[in-house]
Amino acid sequence: MPSVESFRTIIIGGGQAGLAAAYYLTQAKDDFVVLDADTEIGAAWRQRWDSLRLFTPSKFNGLPGMPYPAADFYFPTKDEVVAYLRQYVEKFQIPIRLNTKVESLTRSGGRFTITAGDRSFSSENVIVATGAYQVPFVPSFSRELSTAITQLHSSSYQNPQQVPHGDILVVGAGNSGAEIAIELARAGRKVWLAGRSVGRIPSNELGRLFGGKPYWTFISRVLSIDTPIGRKVRQKALHQGTPLIRLKPKDIEDAGVTRCGRVRGAHAGKPELEDGKTLDVAAVIWSTGYRPDYQWIRLPVFDEQGYPLHSRGVVAQEPGLYFVGLHFQTALTSALLGGVGADARFVTSRVTLREAREPVPSPIAPALD
Repeated sequence: MPSVESFRTIIIGGGQAGLAAAYYLTQAKDDFVVLDADTEIGAAWRQRWDSLRLFTPSKFNGLPGMPYPAADFYFPTKDEVVAYLRQYVEKFQIPIRLNTKVESLTRSGGRFTITAGDRSFSSENVIVATGAYQVPFVPSFSRELSTAITQLHSSSYQNPQQVPHGDILVVGAGNSGAEIAIELARAGRKVWLAGRSVGRIPSNELGRLFGGKPYWTFISRVLSIDTPIGRKVRQKALHQGTPLIRLKPKDIEDAGVTRCGRVRGAHAGKPELEDGKTLDVAAVIWSTGYRPDYQWIRLPVFDEQGYPLHSRGVVAQEPGLYFVGLHFQTALTSALLGGVGADARFVTSRVTLREAREPVPSPIAPALD
């Protein structure tokens, strides 16, 4: 039998959400460790497309205790974000175990048991910080498209050279879909961008007013579960993509991208739009988001769609279990580099005060259509 390592708290996931939670536990001198499946810090960012830049400016990209080291309204590249995360771990001496893929989380009595390969861990508290982007989602009718059409999810897209010549359909008009569509159009491709308009929250022109403070207050506090408008935006964001932040709709038009309605299915091996029109394309890039994957958590804490039942990241029915970094966990900014800190601070305060057995509100499940 392998030995069991015991900690007061274990964080599962070493991305931005897990590191933000680790910062606060470090400040509280908690006995904890971070377990991460990847072989390097920031690996999830490395895997995104080559030209990716953050949708929010540097002024609003800092994790707790360490502002992002760049000009206020600079948009960092993905490699720069990786470097920042590495510096963060080094600065605060965060105890992280890389190449440690958690395979199960169970509970016996008052302690949690975590297995990762041939290793076992035990703790009083577990913070799940595996992020908002887990399993790429592609509609089932994608299997009905012709095998002559190349299909990629946005998580696998790297650059225009990866996509065959011919017309291209990008499905999903959120930030990622719009960025990819523009890049392909500027590379000389004929590009269709399908999906409803997701709206826009400007981070550049209006975002610069008064140093950007009104902008950040709006997306982090007004667009939150505490306000009627925030709850309405949350419902749409969970299923239709988040509003454009860095890009403008005019940027899409100026790049020569053709907007079209939703893709409702396949007809004769081609993607079919909601107006019945079919598109003769060489490739489809699905920027259709992600679905949760918590099968390794062997606890009854999920709704019928597999989303965690929680209140601001606190799971009432399993004391000691918490989530950080969920999409729109409490606000539009909850999964953003500069936004995870607020939820991490709240959750870790509950960890450090758990012995007081403070009551928590009733669970919140994502609003589903």
